[in-house]
Amino acid sequence: MSEIHFVDTTLRDGQQSLWALGMRTGAMLPIAAQMDRVGFESMEFFVSIMIKKYVREHKENPWIWLREGTKRFSRTRLRNHGGMHGSGAFEKLPHAVMRLLIERVVSYGITLTRTSNCWNDFQEMKEELHQLREVGMETIVNLIYSVSPRHSDAYYAERARQAAAIRPYRICFKDVGGLLTPDRARTLIPIILQNAGDVPVEYHAHCNNGLAPLCYLEAVKLGIRTLHTAVPPLANGSSQPSILNMVKNLRALGYTPVINEAEVKPIEEHFTAVAKRDGLHIGKPFAYEESQYLHQVPGGVISNLRHQLRLVGKEDKLQATLDEAALVRADFGYPIMVTPLSQFVVSQAAINVIVGERYKEVTDQVIQYALGLWGKEAPGIMDPDVKDKILSRSRAKDWQSWEPPEPSLEEVRRKFGGPSISDEELLLRVYAGEDAVKNMNAAGALRTQLNGTLPLIRLIEELSKKKGCNQIFINRPGLSLTLGKRN
Repeated sequence: MSEIHFVDTTLRDGQQSLWALGMRTGAMLPIAAQMDRVGFESMEFFVSIMIKKYVREHKENPWIWLREGTKRFSRTRLRNHGGMHGSGAFEKLPHAVMRLLIERVVSYGITLTRTSNCWNDFQEMKEELHQLREVGMETIVNLIYSVSPRHSDAYYAERARQAAAIRPYRICFKDVGGLLTPDRARTLIPIILQNAGDVPVEYHAHCNNGLAPLCYLEAVKLGIRTLHTAVPPLANGSSQPSILNMVKNLRALGYTPVINEAEVKPIEEHFTAVAKRDGLHIGKPFAYEESQYLHQVPGGVISNLRHQLRLVGKEDKLQATLDEAALVRADFGYPIMVTPLSQFVVSQAAINVIVGERYKEVTDQVIQYALGLWGKEAPGIMDPDVKDKILSRSRAKDWQSWEPPEPSLEEVRRKFGGPSISDEELLLRVYAGEDAVKNMNAAGALRTQLNGTLPLIRLIEELSKKKGCNQIFINRPGLSLTLGKRN
């Protein structure tokens, strides 16, 4: 019982939290086999929003990552992130499309996924888990932590029982905002473990407020045996705790981390070289910030908010928007500040601040929220006066009887190219857009990068970038190398 196991988040949540999925496939492939040697219990490998990001911005085919990346893992069980309802989506994609995506992911040998309902509504997830099992995918369900008058011990006891009742592979206690404190961990985690019964519980937290490493240690003392960590420089900051820090502290407490620590160092060196070469952020521990408990806006949402305010010349309204977000969240009935609900709250707060009058203008998503289209709990917990103000406008009538369209896969295929295109090409077009796929194809083949930790390779790469340098001569004991540029 002293053994502690680890789920690695470096390639998915680590780079999503710190690098906005900015790492190219060519930077991940060279180190994948090394990551397989560490001894991780499993590893987060793919998420559906990678499709849009990689096709549109990197002009890379994400199926190459799935096809080539999975070949490099034989010891570590790989994970998808997201279920049949998508992951991080603000639009409601057809169910047939999302089922096809899961089928294609399973075809590459990825048979485990972790997914959420943003309301911790596990009855809503019951049918989803059944359908995931039908296509060969086991599911870990997130039990998301939040701080509000609603999110009491009784709430989490009930939701843990509901999660266990749908018989997932595991429950993941998820602290997306990094809000849990060690004191709260001591009171809450035993309640969750007790009510989860025989369903194993793992723990996933972000370091937004600097407390996650301490809470991980408390969780282990209380009985949690699987932790989510990342490899530096893709740890800390708004990512997960560092595997190296956790291993050191757990050993000091007398636990046995199930990991080959010596195999981690080359991975850290590789990603540090990638970060320096591509100008990507080095994750560092955050200081504690009490104001996080007032607005509870996730770090990634704050970064995007700052960017959007800057675009309209209102960056000086950032703090006022965060203050207003706390009030909007209370008006909305204290939803969990997780995608997409956190974005709905923050967008409305920004509008209230910029317009200068609360709820004079509202987004369509806020109207949908008040109508229960993003969770049936919402209408019943909102401030009645605020809900009436939102739904009194004519635009609300347009959404009252709306239901998301559910075209068949054949109908979707006709729209995006007909029966001649492959399933994977179809998914690229649906998620990223046909024009983006054309631009990706025009960009040519994937450029595979070599292991960034090798000094000679890095030297040649940097020298080759120099203008006016047509030949490179390298001489050292046992090696003579001459390189020349083609005319």
